[in-house]
Amino acid sequence: LSENAFMGAAVGAAAVGMRPIVESAFCFMWVAMDSLVSQAAKMRYMFGGQVNLPIVYRAAMYYNGSMAAHHSDRSYPLFMHIPGFKVVFPSNSYDAKGLMKMAIREDDPVLFCEDRTILGARAYVPEEEYTVPLGVADIKREGTDATIVAMGGMVPLALKAAETLAQEGISAEVLDPRSLVPLDKDAILNSVAKTGRLVTVDMAHKTCSAASEIAAIVAMEGFWSLQAPIQRLGTVNVHIPFSPALEPLCYPTPDTIAQAVRTTLE
Repeated sequence: LSENAFMGAAVGAAAVGMRPIVESAFCFMWVAMDSLVSQAAKMRYMFGGQVNLPIVYRAAMYYNGSMAAHHSDRSYPLFMHIPGFKVVFPSNSYDAKGLMKMAIREDDPVLFCEDRTILGARAYVPEEEYTVPLGVADIKREGTDATIVAMGGMVPLALKAAETLAQEGISAEVLDPRSLVPLDKDAILNSVAKTGRLVTVDMAHKTCSAASEIAAIVAMEGFWSLQAPIQRLGTVNVHIPFSPALEPLCYPTPDTIAQAVRTTLE
């Protein structure tokens, strides 16, 4: 098994007209970074647009499964930083099918993030053909007091937090970007303009995360909408331990999300 070999083969296949779909655990994509960054992301630019690289890279990610450090990487924000890549992160099976259909149609490489902790979750998925466009966020729960922007497996946790807050009379809006590149900035800014408060929740490490980028965008472009400082949650900046007792302490939870919302209302 060689990620470098089959991800490199995908670049060649895409360059001659195929649309390969490649699957790997995210942590093993590191060994193929030359193919991903130096070739897949740059080839269209290097050839002046004469060649497209329509590749879908399925990146499996795990947490709360005692997978330990070598199987717990979730560094998808790195790919947000690489020009040429699009980054997709569904939170449910309906969106996953529609986003995958759209990702396959893209002429640029797409990192399709798969949060394996939610694979068993049930959702209505039509059998007929449909797509979910990239760059269009979805409001999973309407609210008026604060906006929670969460992605992937953090969305169900944010919805649980919103339910808890509702019992306290706090109305939290939960917004799922669905794709991080392109990012639906307008939807996020419009939601914050309505609620006046923002909590960003990310399963990646907190430093330089997608949550950080979203917080920065709102701080720069929606500052006058804010009634309180932005709260940002993410995985603590450590390698994930194997210990079932220690690992859950690394991640955001419904309780920490709810508390972050309460903080914006103090």
